[in-house]
This record gives sequence, structure tokens and C-alpha cells, in this order.
Amino acid sequence: MPLDTSSYSLALLRLDGRRWNELRRLHVQSSTQAAADGSSYVEMGNTKVICTVVGPAEARRTGSGGGGAGSDADVRVDINLAGFSAVDRKRRGRGDKRTSEMQTTIANAFSSTLFTHLYPHSTIAISLHVLSQDGSLLAACLNAATVALIDAGIPMSDYITACTAGSTSSYNRNDDTADPLLDLNGLEEQELPFLTVATLGASDQVSVLVMETRVQAARLEAMLAVGVDGCKQVREILDAAVRRQGQKGLEGIVA
Repeated sequence: MPLDTSSYSLALLRLDGRRWNELRRLHVQSSTQAAADGSSYVEMGNTKVICTVVGPAEARRTGSGGGGAGSDADVRVDINLAGFSAVDRKRRGRGDKRTSEMQTTIANAFSSTLFTHLYPHSTIAISLHVLSQDGSLLAACLNAATVALIDAGIPMSDYITACTAGSTSSYNRNDDTADPLLDLNGLEEQELPFLTVATLGASDQVSVLVMETRVQAARLEAMLAVGVDGCKQVREILDAAVRRQGQKGLEGIVA
């Protein structure tokens, strides 16, 4: 069923009542799993992700010499999509192409951000469990991994925060008056062109940029600008959650 965007031009509101530059509800918790070195739970709208971090741990020695055998720690990412997480209830195997691409993207992003040189011959394992999918899946996984890594006490140069940005018109319509949209939900992602962007800290430095749909080149700059601004809003929310958890920890020590 095509997405009805007729109401947007009249009320400047999207189907869920948000304006073009508004984020969905973002809920963040850390230290949710006591057995893990670091853990987090993130909700971006109806997209829900649990992340656990184990390590840095000594790498297993293999005959090939891979997996943390170098001078830097090896960052490994594993994503598990629950069978009930999507509407179609399609169970994705470990060899699923899209899942593998997301794992590689997340691993590369954190390999360049974490101070892996401090942990030679070791492995940092990031496990992401997706409970519900409603758009911005890669962004939610990146945000959950950031909070879990901070909870694990692994030093990094700054937060990696991510969100999505899209356009109100599809590629075929070639509408010059199309407006950018921030933080797309699942229905919007099915019908509209969008990208996922992640920035480092409060700067405009882009660490991840993924686009799986076609879009007019003239609209790309506006979409990217909205996405970068959204990442700054996400960083403030993540930072507040991390500081809240740190304050609780200090209160427990003092008590």
C-alpha cells in the first residue's frame, strides 16, 4: 500500500504526528545485563535493541593467526534478529547479506573510534539482539553499541551517534520542492529514499554513511545536513543517560 503523503503539505505533519525535524521517542538504558562487561537497551520509536559487550578478552589462538593476533584489539560484531521483530516474521540466518553488511559497518566504525592499540592480542565482542524493527535499525544498533562500550569502560575518542534522514518525494517523482525528514519509521523507509548517518561526538565529522535507496543528487545535501543535526540531538540524549548511570554508581559507592 503506497504511503499517503498528501497530509504533509497541508499540515506539515507526518503520519505519526511529528514535524520534519523531530526525533521519535528515544529511550536509553545502560548496565542492563549484569553478566556482561557492558550492556545497554535502546528504543528508537518502536525499534528496540539490546546490546552486550564482552572484553577486551584474550583472543583465541588459531593456526591462521587471525582474530586479535595483531597489535590492536579485534572488534567483532554479531547481530541477531528475533523472528518476531518484524511484521513478516521472516527469520534471517547468519549468512543474511544485509545483516552481514551491518555487522561489518559497525565493526569498522568502532575499530577506528576505540583505542584498540591499548589492548593488543585481544578481542572485543559486541552482540546486538533486535527485539523489534520499525525503521532506523542500523542507527539504533550503533547507538546501543556506543552506550554498551562506554558501560564496559573501553576508552574511545568520542560518542558515535546515528540517525536516519530521508526525503518526502521518491526518486521517480523528481519533485524539486521535496523536504528532508529526520528519523524515519518503518513505513516511511519502505516508500521514501533515506540514508543512515553517524557522526563522531558533537562535531560534523561523519564516521558512517549508508544509503540503500536512490535519490536525486540535489536532495542529498539537505538530507545529510538534517541527519547530522539529528545525530547531535541523539548525542545529548545518550550523554544524559550515561551521566545518569554514572551518578547512580557514585551514589552506590558513597552509600
